[in-house]
Amino acid sequence: MSNPLEIRRRRAAYRAHHRGTKEMDWLLGKYADAELAGMDEAALVQFERFLAIADPELHRWIVSPELCADSEFAGLLGQIRSFHALAG
Repeated sequence: MSNPLEIRRRRAAYRAHHRGTKEMDWLLGKYADAELAGMDEAALVQFERFLAIADPELHRWIVSPELCADSEFAGLLGQIRSFHALAG
């Protein structure tokens, strides 16, 4: 039987790769491939909540991180931007 945390990681990876826009598939999918295996329960919960946000809003946050500076996702967004070596 599979570990419940591992099942959630696989689901999150699928959701990260199948967003609806190629740009978000690539940005979130690559990040998920590299980082999901090392996420603990708390980080995975936050990433799952992050993935529940609509692509247009996530894209705005990635392009203009100041738009989510006060968000609970500011740290995660910074990690994603750093992973992709995005300026700012």
